[in-house]
This record gives sequence, C-alpha cells and structure tokens, in this order.
Amino acid sequence: MKKLILVCLFAIGISAVGFAQQKPPAERAASLKAGLNLTDDQTAKVTAIYIKQDFRTDSLKKLDSSDIGAIMKKMLPIIMASNDKIMAILTPEQAAKYQPVIDAQKEQAKKILGTDTPPKQ
Repeated sequence: MKKLILVCLFAIGISAVGFAQQKPPAERAASLKAGLNLTDDQTAKVTAIYIKQDFRTDSLKKLDSSDIGAIMKKMLPIIMASNDKIMAILTPEQAAKYQPVIDAQKEQAKKILGTDTPPKQ
C-alpha cells in the first residue's frame, strides 16, 4: 500500500513538471488529499497554492514554445517554491510521504536543466 501511494504521488509530482495539459488545481489538490489524508483545511490551502502556481506558469506557457528548455528553467523554480509551501502545511507524517515526490521532481529538473543542482527556489 505504501508503495502504491508513493507511485501515485510520484506520478502527480512528475505531471506537475510536465508541460502538457494539467488538471485543474482542485483536482490536483484532491489527489494529494487522497494520497496524504489531508484535512479539508489543508486541501483548501493546497488548492490555493496550485492556483497561484498556475497563474504564474500560465504566462510562461504562452512564450515561444520552440525553446521548451528555457521555459522549463523558468517554471521549475515556481513549482519547487509551491512544493515548499505545501510541505509547510503538512504534518510530519504527510511530509515524509510527500518528500519522494519532491525528490523525484528535483531529479527530473536536473535532467531537464542538464545540471547536477536543482533550480533555486
């Protein structure tokens, strides 16, 4: 069961980095609620974080898509900052379950950016 949750969270985390059509913030928050047993208050806060993240990244998605690497370099710090905000509202148990998602995103960022260090937040 624990592995299933981690795989689900990993998929959610990677999809956040993806450039494809994303689920709405409420759906992403609902996925985290299910995977991490978030309270309604935590889910509302996560939804707000995702709304702000989408607002900040939407303008980047409208840029010239021929240089996706450059766009991703600008998006990744926004995503990582959102992760930090989410971690701040989680309980220690929830944070331990969410940490593998963040670690996977950092590894993905390293591959996208072609560097050994993840983007600064």
